[in-house]
Amino acid sequence: MADLRVKLATAPAELDGAYALRHRVFVVEQGVPVELERDEHDAAADHAVALDGGRVVATGRLVALDARAGKVGRMAVDAGRRGEGLGAAVLAELEGAARRRGLAEVVLHAQLSARGFYDRLGYRAEGPVFEEAGIAHVEMRKRLG
Repeated sequence: MADLRVKLATAPAELDGAYALRHRVFVVEQGVPVELERDEHDAAADHAVALDGGRVVATGRLVALDARAGKVGRMAVDAGRRGEGLGAAVLAELEGAARRRGLAEVVLHAQLSARGFYDRLGYRAEGPVFEEAGIAHVEMRKRLG
């Protein structure tokens, strides 16, 4: 991990790597329909990437909802790199981008299996469990200080 960098994606190859990782995690591993994985929000979103030697090993995106809130989504970590803190690093980069935009809070739809991860990073669940792309989720929110 000596060559690991976490940043907002700026180069086309970084975005391509993020999309490819999302496809592997969501479509191949989790069975999300391919037509649901990419959407109209990708073009305007801030995409964070964790790069190891130029290879995207984790990603996530931030979409501005309005002048005060953003939504984090499409958080994905390469299967062989889970448990190394890459997801937390990507999330911190996205929260930084939200702060730079002047946003006061971030919301996300957490898969139930990832709820503990987000709990540990200061997110709080709101509302009932719901299904999204065939997977149980809960809405979570964090106020940015």
